[in-house]
Amino acid sequence: MKWFYPHQGASLVTQIELLAEPAGALDRAVRFELGGGYALHLPHGPRALGTLYHRGTPIKQVNLRDKAERRLLAVELMQKGVNQSRLADALQLSRQTLHNYRESYREFGVQGLLHGYSPAKSKDEELHRHLNVNKHRPGSKARELEALRRAKREQAEGEAQAELDWDGEATYELQEPAIEETLSAALAGAQATPPQSQPTEVVASERPYAQNHDWEDSRYAGIFPILMVLISQWHWLSGVMRLFGNGWKLFMVFALMGVSNIRSIEQIKHVRRDEAGRMLGIGTLPCLETIWGWFHAVAKQGRAAVLVAAFSDDQLQRGLVGTDVWFTDGHLLPYTGMHKVHASYHTQRRMPTPGQTNLVTCDARGRVVCFEIQEGKGDLRGRILALGEYAREQGLGVMPLQVFDREGDGLEFFSTLVATDTPFVTWEKNADAARLRGLEAGSFTETLTLNGTEYRLLEEEKACTDPLKPAPCAAESEPTFKLRRVVIWNLRTGHRTSVVCWDGALGLTPVAIATAMLSRWGASENTFKHLQERHPYHYHPGFGVSESEKQDIANPAIKAIDAQCQAIKTQLNRLYKQQTKCKPGIKKDGTLRANSKHQRIAAEIAAAEAELARLKDERDQLPERVDVGTLSDYRSFQAIDNEGKNLFDVVTSSVWNARCQLIDWLEPVYAKDSDRVDLLYAILNCHGWIRSDARSVVVRLEPLQQPARRAAQEQLCRKLTGLGARIPGGKWLRIEVGDAPL
Repeated sequence: MKWFYPHQGASLVTQIELLAEPAGALDRAVRFELGGGYALHLPHGPRALGTLYHRGTPIKQVNLRDKAERRLLAVELMQKGVNQSRLADALQLSRQTLHNYRESYREFGVQGLLHGYSPAKSKDEELHRHLNVNKHRPGSKARELEALRRAKREQAEGEAQAELDWDGEATYELQEPAIEETLSAALAGAQATPPQSQPTEVVASERPYAQNHDWEDSRYAGIFPILMVLISQWHWLSGVMRLFGNGWKLFMVFALMGVSNIRSIEQIKHVRRDEAGRMLGIGTLPCLETIWGWFHAVAKQGRAAVLVAAFSDDQLQRGLVGTDVWFTDGHLLPYTGMHKVHASYHTQRRMPTPGQTNLVTCDARGRVVCFEIQEGKGDLRGRILALGEYAREQGLGVMPLQVFDREGDGLEFFSTLVATDTPFVTWEKNADAARLRGLEAGSFTETLTLNGTEYRLLEEEKACTDPLKPAPCAAESEPTFKLRRVVIWNLRTGHRTSVVCWDGALGLTPVAIATAMLSRWGASENTFKHLQERHPYHYHPGFGVSESEKQDIANPAIKAIDAQCQAIKTQLNRLYKQQTKCKPGIKKDGTLRANSKHQRIAAEIAAAEAELARLKDERDQLPERVDVGTLSDYRSFQAIDNEGKNLFDVVTSSVWNARCQLIDWLEPVYAKDSDRVDLLYAILNCHGWIRSDARSVVVRLEPLQQPARRAAQEQLCRKLTGLGARIPGGKWLRIEVGDAPL
């Protein structure tokens, strides 16, 4: 189960390096201010090595000699909102060229930006080349993009005219070819589904915001910025309607729950149905029974896996999530029902707990890249390997740096990662604490400050022998592979720990390695804690169970034998102590008494040792795990149906990622870092008014009181309106700030 997409502000350059060069050392003659706090230092010209700065801090080195890296850097900086004229001057390119780079990336992804492209796409790269070998259109990309823009303008004008003459019998068609191709490919690759689960169409009367009305007040107007981002950036509504038809209404309700922190469907009864329904584009929000009916109708189609895969692929290809660093961790989804299910592990309570494990992958900005729900404790190592394979399938070029915790430690696993060319960073599980404490302070040459905590760093090399190699190779003196070990010294607590890394061709610095590890498992582990606080992350609508395919358990006979062995060992320890305290009984002629206490204890010890040896031999003959079906007094395990959970988590992840995007857009217009998140939630909680006519849907938010906050609110609304969000059917979405229209 996956959900990804190539870079967005994604580190398109493959490094996460914090350079030590001070900003004051820059030559002003070769420093180009790009706006938004970004600057390029090009001491050797626009076709050589340079440094990218953000607010005076070096964030990465760039190699502008490489054409691919130059194009990726230009797209990344344009996504961050720099001044395009200044960027064109710095790179010595025309603004039209920069525009073509951006449009090539937007329409055709990374492959279209860097290489040739064709209209058709395929998951299989060999099949892709075979099918499209004769379909590459000759001529320059500029002419191709010009023709594409012209076709889009003509299509938009035709749809706008058709909207005026549109009748109630017309049906909805996708306007976004990229998402349609993604979903069509996912549907074609999925298993055969019954006829009633084929893609459905949405009639005109059931389309979002189909009802026209004048200004109406709503206390839920603050959710509209999230909806605009999802519709314009993620093309979320089009994909949902493509797969579920009229079921799109359920997903709008889920979006309301995610933004307003409504913890369950039952709590919707406290929502103002008319005000919320108008804001969601579904008229009046129905009663709970109807909403549950929507849920069951959508869940019965069995398309949650297709939706999750399409969502991950689409946002990855559109560059809405990063691809430089991927953090993967498992999170408990507890189960409190009456059925017998596999146990996961509760980290806080340090005990097994019935439930599942949600293996979630995030990028460096905390955006959810993909997730997969697994039975019981889950398989983190298998998930990391699957992510590496997934990155190769998506054609990312540079592999993401996989960061995970101590659960993945193991030479066999490390060897597999190295063999598959998957770079990784993790804690060293069994590090020698005494040796780390004995390292001299002077050997820690690197410094790092993260989240207000100062660290000192020391890099070493760890030689490893591959346990997967044949015995003759493993016996050789030379190690089969080497890892980089970075010792991290926390100056505030004095604690020292170490991480191991294999970075392949990334060429990471010790500071970059430590930053990658501490960003997720350091002093501030934030992503999932905030996600659980802000959204109903653990909510599982509509539990269902079926018999699990995993029915093996630890052999109970072995457990019983281990208990007997422990009891015999306890008895032997007592007998050994008694034997040392009593002396052997000796007759007058010097022979041992046959019935002395010492002899009786010796006989008991011999019998106990023989019984212990017999039990050990019996244990060795038993299998470690057995199927519960072969046991008479055990119930079979049940698997939890995650259809509804996956549908809900798709929306929760989308809302979370849209929230991260809005925070990034607030950064240039609101300087207070510590208050930016609170500002966003103040905007999302705003009351306002909504109007819907034949051409557009307009939402007006009440202004915030503080001048600085109101200015940022207005700038954000202008940014959202400028995205050109358009719902299926042709209506444009606009948002503004102002007083009551009445």
